[in-house]
Amino acid sequence: MTDGKNQVYIPERVLVIVAHPDDIEFGMAGTIAKWVRGGAQARYILCTSGQVGIKDPNLTLEEAATIREEEQLAAAQAVGVDEVVYLRYQDGILENTLALRKQLVREIRRFRPEVLITLDPTAVFVGENYINHPDHRAAGGAALDAVFPAAGMPALFKELEAEGLTAHETRKVYVSSWQHANTFVDITETIDLKIAALRQHKSQMGDWDPTDRIKGWAAERAKGLEAQYIESFRVITLRTDEEWARCKGHVLPGDCPEPESEAEALTGSSR
Repeated sequence: MTDGKNQVYIPERVLVIVAHPDDIEFGMAGTIAKWVRGGAQARYILCTSGQVGIKDPNLTLEEAATIREEEQLAAAQAVGVDEVVYLRYQDGILENTLALRKQLVREIRRFRPEVLITLDPTAVFVGENYINHPDHRAAGGAALDAVFPAAGMPALFKELEAEGLTAHETRKVYVSSWQHANTFVDITETIDLKIAALRQHKSQMGDWDPTDRIKGWAAERAKGLEAQYIESFRVITLRTDEEWARCKGHVLPGDCPEPESEAEALTGSSR
């Protein structure tokens, strides 16, 4: 179930933007595995390389970054994803800057996703024993600012056209969410892939087996739903089904056919 109506939705192209290695595996890897299994193409964008996340004073930041990037690639491949882009901002002090926004707009226009998945920038207190990492909030905020409206505005960051990158409007944004979810993805068939991916982060897992924790969280989200394990999201639909089918994210004149009927034209929204 992916849209609150028990319909199976598989997007064609999925771009995932997070702060650190292992953010995806803890948050949304079960959904990505399900979509990739259904034919989706996915790419990961990591704003940092998690280089301060290894508590070993004998490692340099560069050595730690190499370890964590290798672990992230192995985790991605465990769910069928081969493309991982590292922006290599400093871990622990990530900020939602215009420079980061432009880089994310570049990646959105390059990949041209149907769906963008990211973290919730509004989540500060999670339960009674966790404060959401500021890098998570910064990455989520930057991703949202990049996907709408920036990536779809031809006159903004127009210099990217020199790289062959034109404006793109993403169809849906999936924000990983516990508290404000409106969409619930059944990951019962892919939760073992999610756990296998998480285990690739050996520098973080150590001897800990995450199986019980991950299944417990996913089962808690599934309470009251017709599934054993769930990942939950707040989904924002930016383009209607008709607009997406007609334009596939294109916004420039000549790239998007005119609507065939008055009814279809009325479903669109002006800029």
